[in-house]
Order: sequence, then C-alpha cells, then structure tokens
Amino acid sequence: MYQLYEMADSGNCYKVRLLLHQLDIPYQRKPTDILQGASRTEDFLALNPNGKVPLLILPDGRPLAESNAILCYLAEGSPLMPEDPYECALALQWLFFEQYSHEPFIATNRFWIHLEKAQQAHAEQIAANHPRGIAALNVMENHLRGQIFFVADRYSIADIALYAYTHVAHEGGYDLEPFPAVSAWLTRVAAQTAHITIDA
Repeated sequence: MYQLYEMADSGNCYKVRLLLHQLDIPYQRKPTDILQGASRTEDFLALNPNGKVPLLILPDGRPLAESNAILCYLAEGSPLMPEDPYECALALQWLFFEQYSHEPFIATNRFWIHLEKAQQAHAEQIAANHPRGIAALNVMENHLRGQIFFVADRYSIADIALYAYTHVAHEGGYDLEPFPAVSAWLTRVAAQTAHITIDA
C-alpha cells in the first residue's frame, strides 16, 4: 500500500490526496507536522533529503517526492493524464507554471498568514509577493475565458495542481472576485466525481 507523508493543511499534499481519492487508490496517511520539524528528522531526511512533504512511499518501498512529480506518476495511464503527446506536454506546462509562477507567491503568502500566523513578521515579503500572485491569477483567468479546464477541455492533473492553492488563495490575502473565469473553474473542479476538500 502507498504511504503518504503529508501535512493536511498543505496544498501540495492535498493535490496528492485528491488524486489518490479520485483514482480510488488505497493509501495510508502519515501525518508530518513541518511546523514542528517532523520533516527534518534523520529518519525523514533518509527518505527525502530535501526535507519536505508530500512524500509518497510506493508499495515496493521506493520514495517519491515533489507533489507534481507524484501527480504524474500516479496519473500515468489514467484519464487524468492526457494520452496525446502534445496535450500531455500542455499538462506539464501548467504543472511547471504552478510551481514557478503560482505556488511561490500564492501558497507562500497563505503559509505565512494562515498557517504560521506571522503576517506582521513577513509583511514586506507578503506585499512583494502579492502582485506576482495576481499576475499568475491573471494568466489563469485569460486562459479559462475560453476553456472549461486547463488542457483540452478535460479535467486533468493540470487542474488538480492549480486548484490546490487557488481555491484557498483568500487565506493568503487574494480576492478572487475580479477573476470570474477562475471562480467558475473552481466550481467545476469541486463538482468532479470523488472530489474531497482540503480538510477531508
């Protein structure tokens, strides 16, 4: 059985739980409180030297880190990973966008404000991140004005990756009201079969 080292409130961990649930793959949750240093122990670092969650342990014992790499591994051969090579590359394009242009600003601000409760301590960085998060939301808004989902109008891992932190962006100080296409897409994602919430 798969084992998932994760922190429930983390969007990156939620991505993996959501996909496992939608693919009906049994797994065991291994709560790992990064705020208390649980991902920096000797045992954890032996599995993932980068000291981060999520970390998926395969049934054969091999470890796999990085949320979007885990999505790709689990979704291979399923309807949530496009078969067409170009569409597959487009899904990867959005996964890279999420980690480079979206997560560092939207998720980081959420971490400081919502999880660490340290808004004042990080006020300067939060302010600097905010317009870059808005820029990422604008990219998404412009794309979704003509698309139901991010790739080929079909729900895929691209949607899972971007949904995770976008649907809780308000917890990082982002107002989604100016982004109606994004908001409508969030509703469509939440309506997918076997959807679970981040606190499930």
